[in-house]
Amino acid sequence: MSEIKRIGTGPRMSEAVCYNGIVWLAGQVGNPGDSVADQTRQCLAEVDRILAAAGTDKTRILSAQIWLADIASFAEMNAVWDAWVPQGHTPARATGEARLAAPDYKVEVIVTAALK
Repeated sequence: MSEIKRIGTGPRMSEAVCYNGIVWLAGQVGNPGDSVADQTRQCLAEVDRILAAAGTDKTRILSAQIWLADIASFAEMNAVWDAWVPQGHTPARATGEARLAAPDYKVEVIVTAALK
């Protein structure tokens, strides 16, 4: 049986969990109150950091879920996403609108990736 590896483990959750060649990241959020674009950049920087800690990178993302507090900010978020995601390595993705954990959060990004 494969070993389960946890990254950034805290009392409530881990930043990521690796098992059987896959890494699942917890939802990433930016600084409360910042713009959707800035929060998206911050989320994606955290995704990069955690993927690196797991020993992989964004070219190996299998799927992404993006939650927006207001779907009207879809284009603003996509402008940042499109500049960040490596062309030719775009993952399966879903985006929806949801009330996030705090009212000042505008975007949350959750990814699953293959390990190297």
